[in-house]
Amino acid sequence: MSVTLEWNNEQDKYPISPGLIAKLEELLQEAAKLESVTEGEVALTFVDNEDIHELNRDYRGIDRPTDVLSFAQHESTDEELDILYEVEDESELAQIGDMLGDIIISVERAQEQAEEFGHSIERELGFLFVHGFLHLLGYDHQDEASEKVMMDKQELVLQKIGLTR
Repeated sequence: MSVTLEWNNEQDKYPISPGLIAKLEELLQEAAKLESVTEGEVALTFVDNEDIHELNRDYRGIDRPTDVLSFAQHESTDEELDILYEVEDESELAQIGDMLGDIIISVERAQEQAEEFGHSIERELGFLFVHGFLHLLGYDHQDEASEKVMMDKQELVLQKIGLTR
């Protein structure tokens, strides 16, 4: 088994190219290697600001758009499982068991941030994807020390793949 990426595009603000997906898969493998994750699946969905705003409000109680949301499989409630995974037969349960979680990225917000920070949209999407992946593994940035750990790991992975500022 290996770490795999399943993705879905639910926005029309930016074209999702095969090259971008290949780069994100490369980032996933590098981040998984760094964290000694040898198997699992990550589901990535690209959305717009309106959709991520709704998710942020409904799941986090924050009534505004954000750039990335992560829903770790091991932290999901039964209600979230019902929403995220409509299981119709027992064979699907095995697939869910290997699921690390879901990452949802607002491509619209990523475009705005790439402009604001003066780097490419690919770099911003890569940053948000690795950020989301680390959240799936339990990393957080609630204080300065944990934010530094997370940022250092993100930058290391991005640099190894050549997505620098």
